[in-house]
Amino acid sequence: MELRLFNTLGRRVQRFEPITPGKVGMYTCGPTVYDYQHIGNLRTYLFEDILRRVLEYAGYDVIHVMNVTDVGHLVGETDSGEDKMIKSAREKGRSVWEIAEHYTRVFFRDCASMNIREPTVVCRATDHIDDMIAFVAGLERKGYTYTAGGNVYFDISRFPDYGKMALLSVDDLKAGARIDVDANKKNPLDFVLWFTRSKFPHQAMLWDSPWGRGYPGWHIECSAMSMRCLGERIDIHCGGVDHISVHHTNEIAQSEALTGKKWVNFWMHGEYLLTTGEKMAKSQGNFLTLSALMEEGYEPMDYRYYLLGAHYRTQLQFSGQALNSARNALRRLRERLAQLREEAGRSGAPEEPAEGRKGPTADLTGIGGEGYLRSFLDNAASDLNMPRCLSDLWALLKDDAVPAAARLTILHEMDRILGLGLAEWVPSETELSPEERRLVEERDRARAEKDYAKADHIRNMLEKRGIILEDTPEGSRCRRR
Repeated sequence: MELRLFNTLGRRVQRFEPITPGKVGMYTCGPTVYDYQHIGNLRTYLFEDILRRVLEYAGYDVIHVMNVTDVGHLVGETDSGEDKMIKSAREKGRSVWEIAEHYTRVFFRDCASMNIREPTVVCRATDHIDDMIAFVAGLERKGYTYTAGGNVYFDISRFPDYGKMALLSVDDLKAGARIDVDANKKNPLDFVLWFTRSKFPHQAMLWDSPWGRGYPGWHIECSAMSMRCLGERIDIHCGGVDHISVHHTNEIAQSEALTGKKWVNFWMHGEYLLTTGEKMAKSQGNFLTLSALMEEGYEPMDYRYYLLGAHYRTQLQFSGQALNSARNALRRLRERLAQLREEAGRSGAPEEPAEGRKGPTADLTGIGGEGYLRSFLDNAASDLNMPRCLSDLWALLKDDAVPAAARLTILHEMDRILGLGLAEWVPSETELSPEERRLVEERDRARAEKDYAKADHIRNMLEKRGIILEDTPEGSRCRRR
């Protein structure tokens, strides 16, 4: 299984080769735990989960490291404003430590509900302050820093390749940035490695350092923690596209300045989830949480299926209608799964747990339907093309020439990458049977054709079965009494 992945550094699809044969070191930018993660954030974590699943299916031993930013991330991306943790603690009347613990716990709960696997290593920034201090001291010894106004800055003029990630010159970056004036900086794009009390006198999280009592800048944490956990070179570094021009550009500069060599082989970035034409963001006030979707009656796996329908490098416009379509598609998939289990005369669960298993199943040759799996795996290996993978899945399910048992086996194999939890799924008491679902769809067609007598007749039939219908612009919403 040869993987071909889009590398932001160079903007092209490349054949993936790990630094160490058979092993992959992967670092992903995690949450800043001052508030709930919105569903746009979760889109990035879902893409990273798919990447890890594909790597492991290809047989690689993946060490996945994710940071949790519980200090040092300012309201402005360019060293402006106050620490987001402090701001949130003040607004909510809680300590910064309580804020960090609460939102970290909620984040991993949301990920688990969407079947996003927990990283191999989770690094909390506050647990690695000594690593960050040592990193800054190393840069200082090499002449890449200066101290002004009590803060330690990275001097980008000392790093000629600054901006190579964004494919922009320093002048272009200056022109495109919204930079608050900082009289301490030699260059507006220089960034803070270590803050002292001179910046924010009411900072709650402070540590002793060679430069005074203070706290780290946001960018330094990822470089320091990734090197602590994965060494001086990394196979893959992931994040959202909003990190390219500032955060990841600064990470590259400080990391390669310290080691004197290339830091990351593959940079991969997930695109925005849009709402009303803008990216979903807490700062815009236009964000939704997973809990809000669940309060509207959606399952977390409905949202996972919805995200699988768009390539991770394309912007995705969120809408309730599209999410309804995804929910209905997942219901149909589960109904087909139930039918296949019945036809195959078994529960459908694999003989051994598929979750976390490395490499493909030993041999599926001759069971029937192998061509669908080959196409699926080729699409997954081609820069994680999940929309085409879903097309392969549905083509398999609709091919009655393939024996039910074979379709079931291949479906489970595909789900090792899709992560929809199909092998573990069992119908709940509120789940509609295929016949009941057919009646609901038939009633929706009758309403669309203004055949209200037929629609009322079907509604009465369903009510006798204990199913209550609520009519919405997107179709019928059902619940059992």
